[in-house]
Amino acid sequence: MSSKTLNWYFDFVSPFAYLQASRLDGFGMHALVRCKPILFAAVLNHVGQKGPAEIAPKRSWTFEHVAWLARQCNIPLELPRAHPFNPLPLLRLAIVKGCSVDVVQRLFAYVWRDGHLPDEAEPWNALLAELGVSAPELDAPELKKALRENTDEAIAANVFGVPTSIVDGHLFWGFDATEMIYAFLNGDPFFESQALRAARALPQGVSRR
Repeated sequence: MSSKTLNWYFDFVSPFAYLQASRLDGFGMHALVRCKPILFAAVLNHVGQKGPAEIAPKRSWTFEHVAWLARQCNIPLELPRAHPFNPLPLLRLAIVKGCSVDVVQRLFAYVWRDGHLPDEAEPWNALLAELGVSAPELDAPELKKALRENTDEAIAANVFGVPTSIVDGHLFWGFDATEMIYAFLNGDPFFESQALRAARALPQGVSRR
């Protein structure tokens, strides 16, 4: 295995993070994958941006695009009954279980493959039983602290959306960047190219008032 480490920042509220979660095993063939649950809403507040589901035309397009990508990539998809939703129980559950790739994929499947939300008592209690976690454990102060620390770490690393992968200081945002991540992990010369240097150095032009 490569000596590289890939920090994968995610929130279960993101369908695009669900899609990319299906690629974590592939990333793991080239790098040590560390799953980092964060609160996407806090990142949006920090950068002063609305989420896709908060902009009506973008909301409609987002879920159409997700459905298309899932079909194209042969990823099972069943949308939950409503979106956005409160992801905190899922984020804390991931932390309780050590944020392993298997656990993270299972929790994403709970929402985006099986169509369940944390406020649905019967399936939620079944999930907790499956993972051997009691509901009161999710209220532990250390879980809340760990989630805040992950989120602060992501913000300090200039994460502005989910999913985001960071490898050797290089930031890759979104499911669309999946092939770019593989290329970087495999030493693609593009990442030492003049084209990339020019992209990074492009000056900002006019600004909206």
